[in-house]
Amino acid sequence: MKNNRKTAIAFVASVLLLASSCQQGPKKDGTDPEKPEKPRDEQVSPPSGIISLEESKSLYDNYTKHRWDMIHTYEMERKPGEEFVPARYSDFDYATIKQYLAFVEQEAKEAQVDISTLRIYFANYPDKERFPDGEKVVHPRQNSIFMVPTMKVDGQNWGFYIGADGKAKLIKGAVGETGIGSTSGQGERAQASMVPSLSASFAEQSLNLNHGNSEPPPHTDDFQ
Repeated sequence: MKNNRKTAIAFVASVLLLASSCQQGPKKDGTDPEKPEKPRDEQVSPPSGIISLEESKSLYDNYTKHRWDMIHTYEMERKPGEEFVPARYSDFDYATIKQYLAFVEQEAKEAQVDISTLRIYFANYPDKERFPDGEKVVHPRQNSIFMVPTMKVDGQNWGFYIGADGKAKLIKGAVGETGIGSTSGQGERAQASMVPSLSASFAEQSLNLNHGNSEPPPHTDDFQ
């Protein structure tokens, strides 16, 4: 009889222990024993183009010495009575960059082409209130940049846009150039031309990104 009682007590204790373990909350380390741990994101190695802070400062100072002063002098001579402080940078909202990359990848995938590079063109805003399309010129006369995705054609990278037929088209074809690599007697300057012709269809989709914040050095300038 005593043995039966001991057996019953041991059984009840086992059941209670099992029940308590099933209702156990998160561990001290914050993990839930009932939920499998999520695998850690794969670590990303730094790309080969990452440069040191020292090299960054050197590049910044070289621009000041060999470009910024020349631009300032030129613009002051251009309009002597108007103070002009050249832009030092262009920045884009991080969410905008992520959206842009997702957008060009989407458009390239639908056009069945691969993006080979992301080309950054140096640019300069006109000394006007409006662009030809009516968009306001926020920073007249200031330098800026704009980005263009490229694809490989015959082993070379070419900027492209999406045509009205949904296919990838070379930007060079939209600006009046004929044939890949043709310069029409204008030399390398023709190859760098990026302004679309006014006859371009409104159904065509440009993939060029601009309208970042190009400004003179602020108080928060990283390298001053």
